[in-house]
Amino acid sequence: MTSTVTYKNRKLPTQAIGAKIFHWINIISVLIMLTSGLQIYNANPVFGGRAGWHIPPIFTLGGWLAGGRHWHFAAMWLFALNLFWYGIYIFISRRWRHRFVGINDFKALQKSKNSKRLIYAWHRIIYTGIIPILLLAIFTGLGMYKPAQFHWIVDMFGSWQALRIVHFSSVPIVLLFVIAHFLLGRQAGGDKLTESMFW
Repeated sequence: MTSTVTYKNRKLPTQAIGAKIFHWINIISVLIMLTSGLQIYNANPVFGGRAGWHIPPIFTLGGWLAGGRHWHFAAMWLFALNLFWYGIYIFISRRWRHRFVGINDFKALQKSKNSKRLIYAWHRIIYTGIIPILLLAIFTGLGMYKPAQFHWIVDMFGSWQALRIVHFSSVPIVLLFVIAHFLLGRQAGGDKLTESMFW
């Protein structure tokens, strides 16, 4: 009975101010990139050419192609610098030891029957797996932003259209990550843990 009471009364760890700032900047920059990216998409849809499926204006930002590009690239720099800053932050604070996947997480998936341990393992796997996706999105975005200066990026993907498809494909993956990250966070610590990431 004592252990049950102790568990229920256990105080969840508060999040550092740096983590809160990182999450807020990520949400704002991703939302701007998503809506402005859809504005850019409407100018020349990735699938179906100019006659392809268009996004309703209510879901777009920028008003026209140039406006969408300005918003998109401004948010891209904010997003990239935020990731860079957070990378330095977790390295200096040594939080990387608890954030990213390790061999024990894969062992837990095979042997552990502890639901909490499995949640943490999946969370670290997904948290680590999104890093190359984000880097790919930034990398392909740079190639589209400055195709003359970064023509070698376009060449790596074979063509401009292939580059656009890869960049566009990163969007649903990031959205799936956000959903999984949110749901696993709620399973690990409930509403209070999720709220502590922002407030």
